[in-house]
Amino acid sequence: MTAEAWPDHLATVTLDEWDAMPEDKNLELVDGVLHVVAAAVPAHQKAQSRLDNWLDEQLPQSLVSYQDVDVVIDNSDRPTVRKPDIVVVTAEAADRNPKRFDAKDVVLAVEIVSPGSERVDRVTKPTQYAKAGIAHYWLVELADPISLTAFELVDGIYKLVEDGVGEVELTRPAPLSFDLDALTRRR
Repeated sequence: MTAEAWPDHLATVTLDEWDAMPEDKNLELVDGVLHVVAAAVPAHQKAQSRLDNWLDEQLPQSLVSYQDVDVVIDNSDRPTVRKPDIVVVTAEAADRNPKRFDAKDVVLAVEIVSPGSERVDRVTKPTQYAKAGIAHYWLVELADPISLTAFELVDGIYKLVEDGVGEVELTRPAPLSFDLDALTRRR
């Protein structure tokens, strides 16, 4: 990483400056201000990887899942770029192979709650995702029992549509089934 890749000021970071930064940055951009994203604990990493694989196996060809990709929530002069744990985008958006996705490309954003991210995952991000028009939001809680709560955007607000523990069957954004208890198992 070179010093030139990082903005040389503490003022608002632009999307062009964001794009010029190293791709492996553990950061989000919120109202033009850089925010450090804490590294995920092993259980979070396992759950994220496993859920992404399950999505990849079950989603229709018209949808594609990704882990830890940048999503532009607001592209104003004080931009916001979030990095959901998992996103599902349209195949058309995926085929463009963008450096980052726009919120309009995202069908589903998934956040897995970790210690220290509770308020952001439960309050801040869903509010931002809803305002940006992301149709579906899932919140995965790794507490015992592991749970998944699915929300759908209705009139600009996320409404609870499905939730569960253990074996769950979801209908949105596609028919999907998961064994949540297996999310963090070694095998």
